Amino acid sequence: MKKVIYFVCLITLVLTGCTQRKASTSIDPANDSLQQVIAQRDNEINDMMGTLNEITEGFRQINEAENRVSIVKDGEGTNKKQQIKENIQFISNTMQRNRELIKKLQQQLRDSRFNGGELKKTIENLTQQLDEKNQQLQQLRTELDSKDIHIAELDETVNNLNSNVSNLKTESEQKSQTISDQDKQLNTAWFVFGTKKELKDQHILVNGKILESNFNKNYFTKVDIRVDKEIKLYSKSARVLTMHPSSSYTLSRDANNQYVLRINNPQIFWSTSKYLVILVK
Repeated sequence: MKKVIYFVCLITLVLTGCTQRKASTSIDPANDSLQQVIAQRDNEINDMMGTLNEITEGFRQINEAENRVSIVKDGEGTNKKQQIKENIQFISNTMQRNRELIKKLQQQLRDSRFNGGELKKTIENLTQQLDEKNQQLQQLRTELDSKDIHIAELDETVNNLNSNVSNLKTESEQKSQTISDQDKQLNTAWFVFGTKKELKDQHILVNGKILESNFNKNYFTKVDIRVDKEIKLYSKSARVLTMHPSSSYTLSRDANNQYVLRINNPQIFWSTSKYLVILVK
């Protein structure tokens, strides 16, 4: 339970920080579209926090039910078996509910504009918490068997939980890989620099037009726009041919008097085109 509370506190700080950063930004009241984006992002964060709080409450209720089982199984009474059965069923139902809520939280994150690395880690840890609860339930069955308190329904419950937790982990891994692949694709761009003859030979420059024919894409170099922000051109003459906002980059000379392209704002620079063509001599 302490782990769950820790992760909720952690992600609350992360999401609150995002909201506060947006609130502190100076916004033109006339910019309705930007305000709508911010409002939508706030709603997405509130929805995710609501789901996260439900999951936390579910784990709290599971812990309480586990404590009730521990008290009953070590005590006396004619209704001991029935009470244990009812609590086991409650634990099973609550774990199933938490499993569904974790799936919901994963979907909310995928559909949102919020790229929360910490939230992804929190979801992974919540899934791990669910797996640990499943293992504890199996240990409880073994202990009950040793006390001749065998509940037939518990066998089916545990078997279902084993299958569901395994499926959830597999689904989570597959979706994490899909998100990772999509993220990599969104942050991939290509650049090329060459002389006029070289660009013409690769059909990159045709009749004074850029990238309008069947150009050779293999001639380009792939980059990660989050990492690669400097391109050495090894030339004393350089001109950017593709359209990129001038405020987002600079062309400056190095110690050898050769040009280097430095991208100051990658998101803006690559917003107009994921292909960069530079003419050198």
